[in-house]
Amino acid sequence: MIGNRLRSSLFLICFLCFGFMSAQETISGTVTDATGPLPGVNVVLEGTTTGTVTDFDGNYTLELDEDPGPDARLIFSYVGFETQRIAINDRSVINVNMVSDAQALDDVIIVGYGTQSRAEVTGAISSIDTEEINSLPVATAEQALQGRASGVTVINSGAPGNSPAVRIRGLATPNNNDPLYVIDGVIAGGLGSLNPNDIQNIQVLKDASTTAVYGSRGANGVVLVTTKSGRASEKAQLSLDVYSGVQFLSNRYDLLNTDQYIQYAREISETVPPRITDPQYSDFLDNETDWQDEIFRTGVLKSVTLGLSGGNENSNYRFSGGYLNQEGALIETEYERFNFRSNSNFTFGKLRLGQTLNTAITVQNPERSDGGRSVLEHAIKSAPYLPVYNPDNRGGFQGPNTVIDGQDAANPVRVQTLGSAENKGITLLGSLFAEYEIIDGLVFKSQAGLDYYKYNNNIFIPSFNDDSAGSTGAINYAQITKNSGTNQSLTLTNSLTYKFDVADLHNFEILVLAEDQRIDGESLDASSQNNITDEVEELSLNQAGLSSASFEYRRIGYLGRVNYNYDQRYILAGSFRRDASSRFGANYRWGDFWSVAAGWNVAKESFMEGSNINNLKIRGSWGTTGNDLINNYRYSTSLVTSFLYPIAGSAAEGTTAEGLGNPNLKWEEVTMKNIGVDIGIFNNTFTASFEYYSNRSDDLLYDLPLPLSLGYNISTIASNVGSVETKGFEADLGYNDYEGEFTWSANLNLGTSKNEVLSIGNLPEVPGGFFENEYLTRIAPGEALFHFYGLKTDGIYQTQAEVDAVFTANPDQTAIQPGDIRFVDINGDGNITAADKTVIGNPYPTLTMGLNISAQYKNFDASIFIQGAYGQDIYNTNLYDLEGMPRLFNSGVAVLDRWTGEGTSNTIPRALGAPQNLYASDRFIEDGSYTRLKNLNIGYTFDEDVFGDSVANLRIYVSGQNLITLTDYSGLDPEIGVDNVLFQGTGAIGIDRGLYPQPTSITFGVQLGF
Repeated sequence: MIGNRLRSSLFLICFLCFGFMSAQETISGTVTDATGPLPGVNVVLEGTTTGTVTDFDGNYTLELDEDPGPDARLIFSYVGFETQRIAINDRSVINVNMVSDAQALDDVIIVGYGTQSRAEVTGAISSIDTEEINSLPVATAEQALQGRASGVTVINSGAPGNSPAVRIRGLATPNNNDPLYVIDGVIAGGLGSLNPNDIQNIQVLKDASTTAVYGSRGANGVVLVTTKSGRASEKAQLSLDVYSGVQFLSNRYDLLNTDQYIQYAREISETVPPRITDPQYSDFLDNETDWQDEIFRTGVLKSVTLGLSGGNENSNYRFSGGYLNQEGALIETEYERFNFRSNSNFTFGKLRLGQTLNTAITVQNPERSDGGRSVLEHAIKSAPYLPVYNPDNRGGFQGPNTVIDGQDAANPVRVQTLGSAENKGITLLGSLFAEYEIIDGLVFKSQAGLDYYKYNNNIFIPSFNDDSAGSTGAINYAQITKNSGTNQSLTLTNSLTYKFDVADLHNFEILVLAEDQRIDGESLDASSQNNITDEVEELSLNQAGLSSASFEYRRIGYLGRVNYNYDQRYILAGSFRRDASSRFGANYRWGDFWSVAAGWNVAKESFMEGSNINNLKIRGSWGTTGNDLINNYRYSTSLVTSFLYPIAGSAAEGTTAEGLGNPNLKWEEVTMKNIGVDIGIFNNTFTASFEYYSNRSDDLLYDLPLPLSLGYNISTIASNVGSVETKGFEADLGYNDYEGEFTWSANLNLGTSKNEVLSIGNLPEVPGGFFENEYLTRIAPGEALFHFYGLKTDGIYQTQAEVDAVFTANPDQTAIQPGDIRFVDINGDGNITAADKTVIGNPYPTLTMGLNISAQYKNFDASIFIQGAYGQDIYNTNLYDLEGMPRLFNSGVAVLDRWTGEGTSNTIPRALGAPQNLYASDRFIEDGSYTRLKNLNIGYTFDEDVFGDSVANLRIYVSGQNLITLTDYSGLDPEIGVDNVLFQGTGAIGIDRGLYPQPTSITFGVQLGF
C-alpha cells in the first residue's frame, strides 16, 4: 500500500516537473552598439516584469515560465539608444544592435555648473556629440565646431597648429570676441591642447539664461566640453583609432610666365631692367620658375589615439594617449602634438571623488614673413626667370637685385626654409573634485582646476646673400630670437546644490556658488646677432635686446541660481552673479549680472495626448553678462623706463608715465534677449528648433586716442564708449529614420547675424585693420563693426574729357589721366578726396549654414557634411599685387589686357598710373560667399564573428575634407580669418593679405575595439 502510494507520488512529481520543464523557455543573445558589446542593457518581455540585464560582454539569458505566444516581443532599452521592440517568433537566440538615439543622448545635457534635463532647458543651447566631432579628422576641436551649431561662425586657417576664430552670434564688441571655454568644469584658454578623440560632447551656450551664470566671462558665449569617461558596469575596453593621409592645395593664381613677364617689363618700364637687356644675364631668361609650386607641397598627416576604459558600480576610469603630426601644404610648416589624458571617478557611499588631467606637448613650425609680406605675397611678386637656388650665393638661394631686376620681392622659399622657426608648448589642464551628499538631494562640491601653459618660441636666421652682385635681400650676420614664458590659471569653486520636489509635481533646484580665479603670467624676450658663425644658435651680448614682463589677474564671483518646473510643463529659472575683476579700479571693480527665463512644454498638456507632436516647447530668456577682456592695469598709470627725451640738444634717458590711467573704467555689459521654439513630430522623426535673439553691448571697452602733445608713450586711454546691437535668427531642422536595414538622418542648421554700432561716444569713427599704410576698416555709428570703408569705382577714364567732367573743382590737375580708375564723387565737390569714402563692404557673413547627412546600410556607413557662409565681403589685397601695377613686380595675366588706349579696358587701369588707383576702394572688394563640401566619409564595419573574440569591433573608412568649394571669390580660399603672420586682430578679419589657404585632404582610417 505504502509502495503504491510512493510510486503514485513519484509519478505525480515527475509529471509536474516534466510539465513545468516543457512550459519553460530560454532566450539568449548578444547586444552590441557601434563600438562593440554593450553591457547594462535592459531586456524585458513586453507587458510583464520578467527581464534581465546584459553582462560585461553584452550577453543575456532570459528564462520565461511559459510560452509567450506568437505576438510576444522583447524590449531592449538603454540610456542614449533607441528602444527596440523585437518579435520573438519562436526564436531562442536574438542578437540586437543598438542604435544611438540623438534625442535620448540629449535628455541630460551639461549646463553651467551642473546638468539639466533637455525638457527643462529654457536657454539656447546647441549640442555636438562625439560622432560629429570624430567624423572630421581635424587637429583641434574648434575646427570641428564649424557648421555644426546654428549661430556659431568658425573661420579656419590652413596653417597647421593655428586656432580658428570662433564667434557665437556674431560680433558683440570691438574687443576680444572669443567665447569662454570650459573643459570638464575648468576654465581654459582654448581647445587646441585637446585631442578631439577624447571629447564626448560639446555644448554651446548662447543666451543669458545659460551664460549669465559665468558673469564676467559669458558675454561672448560659452563652449562647454565634456571628455570621455569609463562607464559603470563595463569591463576593461581597449580602443585604437588610426588615420593617415595627405593634404594639398590645387588652386593657383594665374601669373605671368617668363616670356610674358619680359614683355610686360619692356612695356611698362621707362628703363628696362638690365637682367632683361644685358647679355651677361641671358642664362636667367631661360628659367621658368613657378613660385607657387615651389612654396606649396603635398603634406602628410597622421594620427594615433589609444584608449583604455572600464568601471564598476563604484568607480570608472579612462586613460588615453594620442599623437598627431600634420605637415602643412606650405613648405616647412608643421604641427606635432603628443597627448595624454586620464579621467577617473570613485564613489564611497555618499562621497564621490574624481579627477581629470590632460597633458599636451606641441611643436609648431609656423609660416614666416619678410618685410611685412607673407610668403604667398612674395611668391606672387617674384620674377619667374629667377631660379630658386644658387649654390654660389651665401645661403644657397637666388633673389632679386633692385638695380638689376628693378624689384625687391624676396625669394619665398628662402624666407620660409632658411634657418628655423619653432614654437614649443606644454599644457597641463586638470581638476580635482570632491562631492558629498549631505542629505537626500543636498550636495556640496569643491573643485580645483588648473590650466598651465609654458612656451618657448625660437627663430634662427643664418647670414645670407641672395645675389652675389649685391642682393637686395642680404644680412651678413646670424639673427637669434628666443621668447619664452608661462601662464597659469588656478580656479577654486565651491558649490552647494539642493534638488527636491513637492508633491511629485513641483521640482526645485537651488545652487549657490563661490569661485576664485587667479591668473599669473610672465615672459622673457631676447635677441642678438652673431657676426662670426652661422653654426651657433645661442644668444650673446652682440647687438643684444632683452625685455621681460609679468602680470597678475584675479577674478572673484558669487552665484545664486534657482530652477523650478511644474511637472516639466511650466518652467522658470533665474540667476544672479556678482563678480569682481582686478582689471578695474576700486570705483567700479564689482559687476552684477542676472538672468530670468521661462518655458512651456505644450506637448505635455493633456490636450496634446494622442497628437503626433511629441515635443513642443516655447521658451524665452532675458539677462545680462559682462566683459573684462582688456589688458591688465589699464585703470592705473604705469611707468616706462629707458624713455628718451631731448634735453639741451641731446637725448636723455629717464622714466616717465607710459600711459594715462582711467580709475573710472568699468565693466562692458551685454543685455541678451532670446525667444525659442522646439518641435518634435512623429516620435522625433522630424525635429526643429527656432531662435530669435537681440543682444546689446553697452559701455564698450575701447582704447581712445590721446593728443600726442600730452607726451605719453602710449597715446591711448582705455575707456567705456558706445553701444553695439546684434540681432539674428537661428534654425535647426532634422529628420531621423532609424527603421529597417537602411537608416539615415539629415540635419540642417542656419544662422543669421547683423550688428550695428549705436554710438562710440563723441568720436565720429575709430580705425581698424590696414594695408599699405591705409586703414581699410573702421567703426562708425549706424554701421556694422569693422565694415570696409573706401572709394567707390565707376570704371576707367577713357578720355581727358571724362577726367575733366569729374575734377571740376581742380581742372588743372594732371595726376589723374585717361586710363586711371574713375571714382565716384560722393560729396559732389568736384574733386576726389578722402571725403568721398563710403561703406564698401562687410567682412562678416549674414548667413551661415551647415548640412549633415548620414546613412547606414548593413555594414556600410556614409556621411556628407556641407558648410557655407554667405553675405560676407573680402578685401583682396592680392589683387593689389596681381592687377595694381604700382611698379614692376610679377602680376596676374590680367595686366596683359590693361588699359592702353581709349576703349581697350574698363576694368584694368593703365600701368604705373595715378596713386589714387591703389587707394582703398571697392576695386579690391569681392563677394566672399561660399558653399563647401567640408567632409565626405565612407566606412565599413566588419561582423563580430570575423575575428572571433580577439577583436570586438573593426571599422575602416576613407574621408575627404574640403573637396569642393563653390564661390565667386578669385582668391585661393574664401575663408579669411585672423592674420597670424602679420598679427592684425579682429579689425582685420576679411582682409586677405596672402593668408594661408585651407588645403584639401584625403585620409584613410581604422577604428579597433578590443
